[in-house]
Amino acid sequence: MNAEREIRGSYWLETAPGGAPAPPPAGDVSVDVAVVGGGIAGLSTAWELARRGREVAVLEADRIAAGVTGHTTAKLTVLHTLVYDHLRRTRGREGARLYADSQSAALRRAAEVVADLGIDCDWEEAVAHTYAEAPEHVEALRAEAEAAREAGLPAEFVTGTELPYPVAGAVRVTGQAQFHPVKYLRALTDDLKRHGGTVYEGTRVTGLTEGEPCVLETDTGVSVQAREVVVATHYPIFDRALLFTRLSPRRELVVAGPIDADRAPRDMYITTEQNTRSVRSAPHADGTRLLVVTGEHFTPGAPGAADVEERFARLTAWAQSRFPGLTPTHRWATQDNDSTDSVPLVGRLHPGSRHTYVATGFGGWGLSGGIMAGRLIADLVEGREPEWAGLYDPRRLASVVREGGTFLKNQAHVAKHFVGDRLPSVTSPAPEDLAPGDGAVLRVDGHQCAVHRDDSGQLHAVSARCTHLGCLVAFNRAERAWECPCHGSRFDPDGRILQGPAVRPLEPREITSH
Repeated sequence: MNAEREIRGSYWLETAPGGAPAPPPAGDVSVDVAVVGGGIAGLSTAWELARRGREVAVLEADRIAAGVTGHTTAKLTVLHTLVYDHLRRTRGREGARLYADSQSAALRRAAEVVADLGIDCDWEEAVAHTYAEAPEHVEALRAEAEAAREAGLPAEFVTGTELPYPVAGAVRVTGQAQFHPVKYLRALTDDLKRHGGTVYEGTRVTGLTEGEPCVLETDTGVSVQAREVVVATHYPIFDRALLFTRLSPRRELVVAGPIDADRAPRDMYITTEQNTRSVRSAPHADGTRLLVVTGEHFTPGAPGAADVEERFARLTAWAQSRFPGLTPTHRWATQDNDSTDSVPLVGRLHPGSRHTYVATGFGGWGLSGGIMAGRLIADLVEGREPEWAGLYDPRRLASVVREGGTFLKNQAHVAKHFVGDRLPSVTSPAPEDLAPGDGAVLRVDGHQCAVHRDDSGQLHAVSARCTHLGCLVAFNRAERAWECPCHGSRFDPDGRILQGPAVRPLEPREITSH
């Protein structure tokens, strides 16, 4: 085994206590509220509602917090790169204020939960920075600091940081936090159960019939009836709201390793330069802290996304050049969904919804966004509407018009795959050309197959068409996964779903091994 394979995956999943998975429901279930998805948004919503006396069930396709939340950088902050100047221009000063107020309320809520439940989740207060090394980006930072202050945040423009390399400037916001997200969610889940909530793991939802009650279908054949349904699957698994036209998936890499505590930054840093670089550290052992570096974002499955190993190498080299002596012990990747107007979509699922809700489009800031979504949806279920509900309402149309360029760009990207993926390829390598560990979409007996050769030389073949809307998948060699460039669904080499919105696996195909 080479050294590369010895590097472990998500540090948060490795170091969080866990037990046996909660079993799927043994029979049909009836509850007040069914929450689909066991990440930060789904569990926060379920917990808020259970605390308010609702009978709640959480349906998670895998394990609690094992998806996006378990692969985050784990920064809990209201400073979301350059969002406030953008909102000031597109939603006005009031829109920027509502965004700041709602995200700040989420941060305070998390601190209250940690204190009230006594959660041991490495909670640390920290200062958040959005910085730039290039002088030409300073004016954008000054504008962001001004917009954030106008929105009510304790923001300032500074030219010095604790980073071991110079910056041209930074936006600085105090009173933020960083923590261990999986430990937090495991404790939240335990408290949810104490308040009568139920969690079902290994239970994939495959269908929804809206009504009174709503009915969810699962891959186990069991149905769940609920007066209210919350879809918190990161990317919505139901397309009736056409939200997929307003979301674009983005994958990002993380490398982490221990460094001496006196060399580790104690605050949080991010820059949009160099295809994004995010830096923070977390408590570790033996006088060290774990340096966590994120960056190299790309569209999963898109041309150029296959060089993920090169991206990992670039990110590692950058981290080692800025923090000499760093030896990565962990690496992983996460996936985010960006909305066309840079604001999450949280609220009623579609214009005709009476009892269905959605939380999505957090754009890389899902921790504060997910906690915010939990409180917002819980209020909506109870007939209350917070002042910022309109800002996040998925049914909003004015912002789509304002952000028409981004909307059209997203749809052109998807349309290209819908058309191009249905044209016959000019060339197609043969299965015997695949090296161990590699994969490619090959034309076999007139059909497009996704073929992977494992390290032992055995071939694994599945349909190359994503079961969501039929785009062709592409192979991510570094993570050994098939990825859809249209909406971000991901599958393992045998076609099993790793990430939605697909709810059905890729169909197996027969192919002769050479």
